[in-house]
Amino acid sequence: MSTSKRTSRADRLDLLTQSSPDTPMGQLLRRFWQPVGVSGRLAKGKAIPIRRFSEDLTLYRGESGRAYLVGARCAHRCTVLHTGWVQGEQIRCMYHGWRYDGTGQCTEMPAEKNPKLASVKIAGYPVHEYAGLIFAYMGEGKAPEFDLPRKDAFERAGGLMFAREQTWNCNWFQMIENSLDAVHVSFVHVKGVVGAFGAAVTTAIPDLDYLETDSGIRQIATRSKNNVRISDWTFPNNNHIVVPNLEPEYPWFDVGVWMVPVDDEHSVRFTINATPSSGAEIDRIVTENAEIHGNYNPADHHDELFYDDQYPNEVVFKLTSAQDYVAQMGQGVIADRTNERLVTSDEGIALLRKIFFRELDRLREGRLTKSWKRLDHAVKLTIPGEEKVDA
Repeated sequence: MSTSKRTSRADRLDLLTQSSPDTPMGQLLRRFWQPVGVSGRLAKGKAIPIRRFSEDLTLYRGESGRAYLVGARCAHRCTVLHTGWVQGEQIRCMYHGWRYDGTGQCTEMPAEKNPKLASVKIAGYPVHEYAGLIFAYMGEGKAPEFDLPRKDAFERAGGLMFAREQTWNCNWFQMIENSLDAVHVSFVHVKGVVGAFGAAVTTAIPDLDYLETDSGIRQIATRSKNNVRISDWTFPNNNHIVVPNLEPEYPWFDVGVWMVPVDDEHSVRFTINATPSSGAEIDRIVTENAEIHGNYNPADHHDELFYDDQYPNEVVFKLTSAQDYVAQMGQGVIADRTNERLVTSDEGIALLRKIFFRELDRLREGRLTKSWKRLDHAVKLTIPGEEKVDA
């Protein structure tokens, strides 16, 4: 292969991993509602600094309880806003008191006798809270209806639901490629400790089927008639799967996972775990386990996982996450796709990249991208022991 062709291929692969607003991928991702924080971690009247899609931001909650997302810094002398005060539904800079509303518009300059407020505006993005997560639309123009990210399982009356986030020091795209790699489950999730998930799915190598849908990609991994695993992956970076609960007799969790770029070398893994109510006693046990273990982040245990081969035993919030972390971090901060060797069992990854390249090409050429929409009916995600059903 010539140097020019190798460089061209490398440049094209690099498009997949970029996230800043001046890149095609960054622009594409911003056309969708994206989770930016966990609702329960943002109290009324509080502000926190965050970084998403290579942009520094301020996430705050007004005194009414409504959340807002604005730029990180005051337009005056560029100090960070999260160190200031939340007053009503606005935020005031602690340096010279400039105040901003939830759209980023400056509304007061206390030291100025004739302030030109209309000319001063920082970034401000629409926000929508759903299933314990704070979503934002960071694209241009009017935000689309909040519909594509919704799942019936996350709107179940009377169920239990837990939202969390983990920051990993790797690129977001290798994290979503893992979602479209059904074979890894037979190996990664029996590493260290074989938990309920690894035991249920087994080490059998699956037959694979992939289909592009109106919302994303349907992945079906068939290990036997009674061991069919279906993943409902939603464009551009969300996967919906089912995993075991604490005990075999407890109903399985529906899990929604979003891989969101912090920047090109760091990502946030937002997760929703939802399960039907099983009565007061079981609900108490499951909730207490979430309170104890739900904030686990394998990145905080990097050395013991990578070098000491010490995996946690807790199966809902710790083990599976730790196993995925080791596999994906093992690829490096940004996976070297120029030296990989894709094979037939990487069909899901190949389809994923094909779709992204198609959408990126359309975007760069000024053509319409696909109009992704929520499916008309919920996908039945089977668990081992159930026969394969039409999805």
